[in-house]
Amino acid sequence: MNRITTLFETKQQNLLSIYYPAGYPKLDDTLPILHTLQTKGIDLVEIGIPFSDPMADGPVIQEASTQALRNGITLKRLFEQIRPMRAEGITMPVLLMGYLNPIMQYGFEHFCQSCVETGVDGVIIPDLPFADYLADYKPLADQYGLKMVMLITPETSEARIRQIDQHTSGFIYMVSSAATTGVQQSFDQQKQAYFQKINDLHLTNPRLVGFGISNKATYEAATRHASGGIIGSRFVQLLKSEPDAEQAIDKLLVTIR
Repeated sequence: MNRITTLFETKQQNLLSIYYPAGYPKLDDTLPILHTLQTKGIDLVEIGIPFSDPMADGPVIQEASTQALRNGITLKRLFEQIRPMRAEGITMPVLLMGYLNPIMQYGFEHFCQSCVETGVDGVIIPDLPFADYLADYKPLADQYGLKMVMLITPETSEARIRQIDQHTSGFIYMVSSAATTGVQQSFDQQKQAYFQKINDLHLTNPRLVGFGISNKATYEAATRHASGGIIGSRFVQLLKSEPDAEQAIDKLLVTIR
């Protein structure tokens, strides 16, 4: 069974997912950071595929992705870096999150094959149109047993949300706002109302809230209205400012808990 499915069957609340870009802060940090996150009890991890034009990313992740590209990270090298992860004891679900362009350059079926070979459980492609997903990508992803996670925002219609719920599995990535990624101190009443509206739809898939989670208030808001939260920008900031990944995640956990 897919590790994402197993996770949500065994733990329905208070999940914490961490995002960080491959090849950052240093080129060969991708796998060591993954080991550190598992040791610290993180539930699942999204490894970013750095791209030169990350339209949904705020300045923190943009800067980190640019540095990773300067370090020499590529999609091919990312797969080489994580190839030993399952043999080295990584048991938590691992997803790759990236834009369509580098995945298309790599070749989508080749990408799916590499995911299976390295033990990747799911994929998030924020700029993949839903119609294209249904027609061209879902059949291949299903063939290789990969979960294709789709995003919803406050602007996503109820009809589209229900379509996504019907035609995907794993979880739904619930973006807290239509803005880019970044750190927020709290979620205002408008965002809270959006969270409640999605709750009231009684969707089949579990949900994780992302974009803006950085402290106890925002993490607790996410866990009240979904299965958990995704933290990216704040962790990436700490990777830059702290001496190592262990101290970065320790500081983050103290902040949110």
